[in-house]
Amino acid sequence: MLQAGAETEERPPDDSRTADMIFVPGGTFRMGSDHHYPEEAPSHRVSVDGFWIDRTPVTNRQFKAFVRATGHVTTAQIPPDPKDYPGALPHMIYAGSLVFSPPRQVTGLKDWSQWWTFMKGADWRHPYGPKSNINVLDNHPVVHVSYSDALAYAKWAGKDLPTEAEWEFAARGGLEHQEFAWGDALTPGGQHMANTWQGNFPVENTNDDGYERTSPVTAFLPNGYGIHDMIGNVWEWTSDWWSSKHEGDAPKACCVPQDPRGGREADSYDPCQPQVKIPRKVLKGGSHLCAPNYCRRYRPAARHAEPVDTSTSHVGFRCVMREGKTNERTR
Repeated sequence: MLQAGAETEERPPDDSRTADMIFVPGGTFRMGSDHHYPEEAPSHRVSVDGFWIDRTPVTNRQFKAFVRATGHVTTAQIPPDPKDYPGALPHMIYAGSLVFSPPRQVTGLKDWSQWWTFMKGADWRHPYGPKSNINVLDNHPVVHVSYSDALAYAKWAGKDLPTEAEWEFAARGGLEHQEFAWGDALTPGGQHMANTWQGNFPVENTNDDGYERTSPVTAFLPNGYGIHDMIGNVWEWTSDWWSSKHEGDAPKACCVPQDPRGGREADSYDPCQPQVKIPRKVLKGGSHLCAPNYCRRYRPAARHAEPVDTSTSHVGFRCVMREGKTNERTR
């Protein structure tokens, strides 16, 4: 079990901001994993203070209220600056977002462009293109939100985005040394615990869990802290800059990092695309597109790099509040 923080710590007073949040007591845990993808290693001990976290990802209904109150225009609704994409043809510079488009066949799984389409007119109101809508998706997670969109919502709500350590601590739900947020079996007793992909990704989805794309945010059982959808459904933004690996374990118990903050912005750029000067943040949790044969990142330790200006049909977010501390720690 995770080591709980001091019981004498005071919680912030309940108000409208914490009405649909879960309090996660502080503690020390082993973050990351040495048994999966290299960016998850090395596993190492970290400590976090107690904090509140949204019970579910931010929904379309909640994001709609934010847009109505502020007039916020998302990144996907704004044509990109051609200077940020050297070499791109002018007719390819338009407002839109990445939409998963299942192909009939693929040649290997390295070229993700076989199933992702940058679609003109795709945004949070039109998740699968300009002819789609969210009329019956109020309780689904909002998608097609960039990092700045998620941060703008969090600030409007008087909250913040979680650090990677906070997110992973909350996702584990009080469990440690276990593969998933609910134990060591992906589908214990044949029960689906999260919205993931069943079948041969990306050409066959058997929908054994009942969902082909996103699902309502409370469709699956909560974890040990009472938090829903930390695994699967949609990836979630964190405030940490991407780093290709974790720092090593502290040499002594006295030196375990307290409330650590990931990597540095200068190191977060994609080395495979040096011409693209867009920094990346850490995503957590996996999505409904994670499958046993591809992207087995439906685990608390898993992580993924995402450019801050990018939005897709499988990325959303949730917010946190920190007890007794400012909620503007996000860099």
